[in-house]
Amino acid sequence: MAGAGMAIAVLTSGGDAQGMNAAVRAVTRMGIYVGAKVFLIYEGYEGLVEGGDNIKQANWLSVSNIIQLGGTVIGSARCKAFTTRAGRLRAARNLVEHGITNLCVIGGDGSLTGADIFRSEWAGLLEELVRDGQISEEVARKNCRLNIVGLVGSIDNDFCGTDMTIGTDSALHRIMEVIDAITTTAQSHQRTFVLEVMGRHCGYLALVSGLASGADWLFIPESPPEDGWEDLMCERLGETRSRGSRLNIIIIAEGAIDRSGKPISSNYVKDLVVQRLGFDTRVTVLGHVQRGGTPSAFDRVLSSKMGMEAVMALLEATPDTPACVVSLSGNQSVRLPLMECVQVTKDVQKAMDEKRFEEAIQLRGRSFENNWNIYKLLAHQKPAQEKSPFSMAILNVGAPAAGMNAAVRSAVRIGICQGHTVYVVSDGFEGLAKGQVREVGWHDVAGWLGRGGSMLGTKRTLPKTCMEKIVENVRKFNIQGLLVIGGFEAYEGVLQLVEARGQYEELCIVMCVIPATISNNVPGTDFSLGSDTAVNAAMESCDRIKQSASGTKRRVFIVETMGGYCGYLSTVTGIAVGADAAYVYEDPFTIHDLKANVEHLTDKMKTDIQRGLVLRNEKCHEHYTTEFLYNLYSSEGKGIFDCRINVLGHLQQGGAPTPFDRNYGTKLGVKAVLWMSEKLQQVYSKGRVFANSGDTACVIGLRKKVVAFSPVTELKKVTDFEHRLPQEQWWLNLRLMLKMLANYQISLTEYISGQMEHVTRRTLSIEKGF
Repeated sequence: MAGAGMAIAVLTSGGDAQGMNAAVRAVTRMGIYVGAKVFLIYEGYEGLVEGGDNIKQANWLSVSNIIQLGGTVIGSARCKAFTTRAGRLRAARNLVEHGITNLCVIGGDGSLTGADIFRSEWAGLLEELVRDGQISEEVARKNCRLNIVGLVGSIDNDFCGTDMTIGTDSALHRIMEVIDAITTTAQSHQRTFVLEVMGRHCGYLALVSGLASGADWLFIPESPPEDGWEDLMCERLGETRSRGSRLNIIIIAEGAIDRSGKPISSNYVKDLVVQRLGFDTRVTVLGHVQRGGTPSAFDRVLSSKMGMEAVMALLEATPDTPACVVSLSGNQSVRLPLMECVQVTKDVQKAMDEKRFEEAIQLRGRSFENNWNIYKLLAHQKPAQEKSPFSMAILNVGAPAAGMNAAVRSAVRIGICQGHTVYVVSDGFEGLAKGQVREVGWHDVAGWLGRGGSMLGTKRTLPKTCMEKIVENVRKFNIQGLLVIGGFEAYEGVLQLVEARGQYEELCIVMCVIPATISNNVPGTDFSLGSDTAVNAAMESCDRIKQSASGTKRRVFIVETMGGYCGYLSTVTGIAVGADAAYVYEDPFTIHDLKANVEHLTDKMKTDIQRGLVLRNEKCHEHYTTEFLYNLYSSEGKGIFDCRINVLGHLQQGGAPTPFDRNYGTKLGVKAVLWMSEKLQQVYSKGRVFANSGDTACVIGLRKKVVAFSPVTELKKVTDFEHRLPQEQWWLNLRLMLKMLANYQISLTEYISGQMEHVTRRTLSIEKGF
């Protein structure tokens, strides 16, 4: 019980953001788990200043069934009193009353700055309380140090030092839902829509939603349009319509300005389009709908990871430890000095105020700058400087996965920008063998971004079954680069082509695999395209399943997910829905584990809780089938709860891609083609391409926070082909988090050692990653 004797308080402050409840839940349960007392402070800093019933001790069940709720169940409020020393004095008195010397603040940069000021004044505040006779010297001695840790809750993603803030992904979900809905009505009536999204000082939401929707024009405060933008925008909108498009989408951040700092309003843009072009134009201001609704899977998992890391930071704090903020770097939670991050965030605003716009974009981080550059590259066709001698083909292989079409679209367009001849192939390697190859242009892939499934068609056929016909068509169409977008079959297929190079000289071409599968089981990447959409689909189904038990007798649901032998989908969905257990192949379990889980659920159902949820990956165990688990839980729970089975099946493969998968697919398509273009130049000699080295056939993937190209021949050494899995999988450390938050008996030592095995805690330079 490493936290015995500690008292931790958690509050939410500033604007609400989806995912705050998941963070409150994680801080509370992790705090209780390590033996600390945990207090919930209601109504933010106002509750801290007022005290009384606003500060309540929490137990395990206090945060039950809140992970799926939007907003914050403990409330948030702006508090003028806390900005004064007198207010902070009252707040200190209220904390000392409860013996609280560890504070977790979930909010924006203003809330976190306030917390740091509170911490720096703590000793002086206690001295004043002693002087006024409100506390004794002994009490002051016992509570002499206040530890602060911050979690950034802001839908704008405007805080420097973290790749994503809590609530941003969910806000993007709301925006994309609206854009997808508006697109259908806009096409029906040939309308132009001007969408205003939140972002008074930060254009992240506008930028990513513009990138993920293929918007025709975009306004963000960090990069105001050049003078005379009105003429250029109208010219481009007119060109789009003249080519047969039935809609135009313009996205504008609420803080959009021109080069002189004058605001650009959505109504001004609308009037401009109507007057200059005569288009039927409507304005939609999204407003607070972006803050509403249930949090996305990404935000639930992010908040859970950050909440647990926050408790660890408080446990390990020393008198010399500066106040820290828990941030996301790639797929890792890291701790950074709070005020350094706040300062960089302020530097961005200062650069904008001083009209140093290029610097402002750079200060936002590499990810923001990368998004902006890719949007400009793909939004409008620019003639290639010269025609290249290269041609490349793009195909989808394996099961359909959301985001495939986004990757094809960006790959086609960047290939055309490079001057290449670009072909697309229908029905994967089978289509390549049958010669189902056609050349495509820029506008042939318009409107593909938000489409689920595979517009090209995809099959599981591997090259070894039709190698000679594939070689024949590679020669016939003079294909010198092959971009394969798909799952394990895509990786395995390219590996077969590489291994056949010695027999067929035509296969000495540049090849690249973009991993796209809901299973997330392709070696060489931490995330595959489509896995985020699949997790959200499974999560939404589980939310509905849990809700179906409301008002009925106590019930446990056994839910089977897809994923083959890979347990990623089950594990991450389990964290996102607060599952009691998630059984996967990579984490072997015995009848003793099943017995412990059944006993846990039986005890849980004797409380006020009425629902239980158990996830099972489809191939987690040969004998402990979904039906077996149903029979086991039903038998052991007789008289306490009943059971139901739900097999989610192919609904996990369907639906429109999430903002993450649209954005990720777009980026991977661009980076893959740029890498292929560079390799083609390197291996081009005497009018022909000859690529026979291992590094000319790679898998592109996000590894931690870096986009890496891994040769398929190297990945073969770390692949379990029998079970279609990488031998090492980063997400297995999430299993410990899942179990701890579900109240399993797992030691803190095991949790820390598991985290350290996968995560090196370190202070990183303050920049955003991919």
